[in-house]
Amino acid sequence: MKAYLGVYTARLEMPWVRSLKEKRALVKPIIERLRARFPVSAARLAGQDDHCWEVVGFSLIGHDGVWVETVLREAAHFITTQAEYRVVEAQWHIEEVSLEELLPVRP
Repeated sequence: MKAYLGVYTARLEMPWVRSLKEKRALVKPIIERLRARFPVSAARLAGQDDHCWEVVGFSLIGHDGVWVETVLREAAHFITTQAEYRVVEAQWHIEEVSLEELLPVRP
């Protein structure tokens, strides 16, 4: 038996932002809306101390690879269309995770 783990990361750039407070007000609500709308775990990953860029990411796991890919694509599209920033680089991938060692042994 397998599960599928989807991971997405993106670098957002906003060179017009002049303060960390302004950037946080732009990025944090997007992460919160993403979590509310999709069954993902999302976080601000890097760049919190720089006002013109940030790396964000999210992940999800499920037993249906097609479902994981669909949610990943929809959530990625959501990120790219939500605010005044540019997604300058994005990566995503899906890994198969074996569950065999976790299943009980049947006689």
